[in-house]
Amino acid sequence: MTLDADTSAVQQEIRDESSTSSNDHADPRQPVGPVVPAASAGWAGLLGAAAALAVGELLDRASDQVTSLVVAVGEGVIDATPGSVVARSINLLGSLQKPLLLTGIVVVALLIGWVAGIRLRRRSVAAMFVGFGIVGAVASARLPGTNVAASIAVAALAAVVGIVIYLTLHHLSKRPVNAAGVIIPGTALSQATDRRRLLAFGGAAAGTIAVVGASRVGRTGAGERARDALIETASAQPATSAPATTVAPTAAGFDLEGLTPRITPISPQDDFYLIDTALVKPQVDPNTWTLTIDGMVDREVIYTYDDLVSRDLVEAEVTLSCVSNPVGGDLVGNAVWRGIPLTTLLDEAGVDPTTPGTQIFSRSVDGWTCGFPTELAYDGRTTMLALEMNGEPLPVDHGFPARLVVAGLYGYVSATKWIERISITDWESVDGFWMPRGWSKEGPIKTQSRIDVPRSGAQVAPGSIAFGGIAWSPTIGIDTVEVAVLASDNSDAEPEWMPATLGDPTSDETWVQWRLDWDATPGSWIALVRATDKSGFTQSPIPVAPAPDGAEGYHAVNITVA
Repeated sequence: MTLDADTSAVQQEIRDESSTSSNDHADPRQPVGPVVPAASAGWAGLLGAAAALAVGELLDRASDQVTSLVVAVGEGVIDATPGSVVARSINLLGSLQKPLLLTGIVVVALLIGWVAGIRLRRRSVAAMFVGFGIVGAVASARLPGTNVAASIAVAALAAVVGIVIYLTLHHLSKRPVNAAGVIIPGTALSQATDRRRLLAFGGAAAGTIAVVGASRVGRTGAGERARDALIETASAQPATSAPATTVAPTAAGFDLEGLTPRITPISPQDDFYLIDTALVKPQVDPNTWTLTIDGMVDREVIYTYDDLVSRDLVEAEVTLSCVSNPVGGDLVGNAVWRGIPLTTLLDEAGVDPTTPGTQIFSRSVDGWTCGFPTELAYDGRTTMLALEMNGEPLPVDHGFPARLVVAGLYGYVSATKWIERISITDWESVDGFWMPRGWSKEGPIKTQSRIDVPRSGAQVAPGSIAFGGIAWSPTIGIDTVEVAVLASDNSDAEPEWMPATLGDPTSDETWVQWRLDWDATPGSWIALVRATDKSGFTQSPIPVAPAPDGAEGYHAVNITVA
């Protein structure tokens, strides 16, 4: 049986004694010291680490002033990760990147506990837990909205619990060993008693950890409860303002299976893309939330949620896109937004677009920041403090209770979710979250197009088939969409572009659906799409990566006609 470091120490002492006195011979039947089998030591370290993490999860659930230690460390990892790495992870994993990061942190912590339990002495393992506690305290205390003292207390308690679980399991796992390093069997009664004690304590610890971990699944936060209450209240009372516009899911004549709907649904299944830096979506209680407008203004103003929802709200259909969206990607969505024109609020603060304040700089409750030129709020595009999305209060994932929506700008420079502050600043004086990570300071959405049907790799029958998809150039609008179909064995040939039929967009701030019917003949084909916006700009065929200011190139799909 493999033994831990304590066994090695005992054997070394036996060898040392043997070398100093040839007349001294240890009786192999007599115990020379207790040891812990390696597997038991590993489990002690792993369960200790799990218990420490579980304490952080439990107290995070109990109080809004502390943050899960796993989440806190994850936020630190995100802040320290270069922008190029984040961009690659978004392209590769999409919305799965954050759950995988959190899972990875937990797995690594448990593995470290396992290995430390086997390889290190008890004091070293205890010191490791203290070190983990310090890392957790620093990571948690630095997050906006957390109580520093509470964060330190939680990390300290987690470390203590981890040490206690580890030492207790380590003690219960001790077995006597003889001079040859072999565990000496005890009586059947003592073995059974020791095994029951170990299994009882270890099972109780593991069960408690599992229950605490499972308690986070399906958890309803303060923001979600408040949003549900708003929906319930609204459904029980007559409407006090005009309802959100009902928009048909597809434009007339485009009843094409697989085509992206005109409005991206948020219920029952949320198809609108979710890309942000929040590992756990902020749960903001609208009863205590406020929005502050300050900086280079005539007067600082503070709004409550009730102040805002009691106003006459405006509505606009706007397409938003993530700068990390690759050519043909799905990090783009179109929704009906309802809220207050940003210029209305800026005017109330006395903002003059001709003053030295040249940047509208916004901050989320979780500390995320971004900024865009002040002049863009006054050039006629939709620039809104949105409170509703597709006729419902903003979902928590999309920024409840309020967020910014700015037509024509990528989200990383404009679309602040869970917003709490808007400051008017100089353009050069402060940069948003993504600028130090290598992304462009300005982020106008580039003209793009996508083929939705048929999907790449599809096999279709000869005859008339329909290509369909979407194209967008918010604030400029789409003028034409063209499709070219090339034989796979002649893909370098000059494309012969065929004009597609366009749908009827609500405005130039939304995407437009398109369709082209093609007479398919047997063979392998590559279909390309390109769009020309109303300024006369046509997409370039040259591929450009998303960083630092958006992807470029033609979207292509491969199909087989057989």
